[in-house]
Amino acid sequence: MGALTIVAKYLIVANVEVQGTVEKYDIIGALFSQTEGLLGNELDLRELQMNGRIGRIEVETEYKGDKTVGKVYIPSNLDRYETALVAAMIETVDKVGPYNAKVQVVEIKDLREEKRKKIFDRARELLKLVEHERCQTLRS
Repeated sequence: MGALTIVAKYLIVANVEVQGTVEKYDIIGALFSQTEGLLGNELDLRELQMNGRIGRIEVETEYKGDKTVGKVYIPSNLDRYETALVAAMIETVDKVGPYNAKVQVVEIKDLREEKRKKIFDRARELLKLVEHERCQTLRS
């Protein structure tokens, strides 16, 4: 991810639908401007990003007729409660430029849980390897 790389604990994933054609930076701008000050400075997106508490906001878009639809990804190094507050906060965005918009969080991924699963899966593979080698040694 971009210039300020953080090791994120969570990843907020949201769908976005705009009733007009807009660019990714328009959506990101709307997220920052329409949530500014809503939950105080402690949970202001700009402050959180400057302090490394959230990472670079990524947006994927595609155009469907006269609409822009896509996904928003926000990596978070906040605790789960603060992450949920930020997720709920971005759902309040209802305009992108002059167009009506809807942002709906579809998932908050616990990235640490995914890492733990990978670690346990790999440990199982390594145990099988060690046991296989041990059996080979015993047969010799």
